[in-house]
Amino acid sequence: MAIGENSARRMNMELPIGTDPMSIRRRIEALELVLERAFEVPGIRYKVGLDAIVGLVPIAGDLIGAALGMYLVWEARNLGMSKWQLARMTANVGVDTALGAVPLVGDAFDFVFRSNSRNLRIIRKHLDKHHPETRIIEG
Repeated sequence: MAIGENSARRMNMELPIGTDPMSIRRRIEALELVLERAFEVPGIRYKVGLDAIVGLVPIAGDLIGAALGMYLVWEARNLGMSKWQLARMTANVGVDTALGAVPLVGDAFDFVFRSNSRNLRIIRKHLDKHHPETRIIEG
């Protein structure tokens, strides 16, 4: 069993390895959850993820966050999304990285500008239109 499998099972998630749209949807939703909403800040009940936490480390943290964010863009490319959509997603990651690199102000910016959540919305819209069988109805 790999290291990440236990944490994924605790969060009631299975990470599929297929290249079909449903597998890609599950992977990017799981990654977005970890990057943007994995932990709750005690006292204020605000959810943060690894992107904001790793972003506190100067330079390296922002580069790691950018690399993980670009993984979502890569998965979107595999879905056959348009160049315009990919450019918007890349711009979201770029803004998050550039402004997140500014000391102190950038750290606060990382907590409110969730580029991965924005990119997930773009991907979901594409999937709902072009692959409606992947839709997950939450109840």
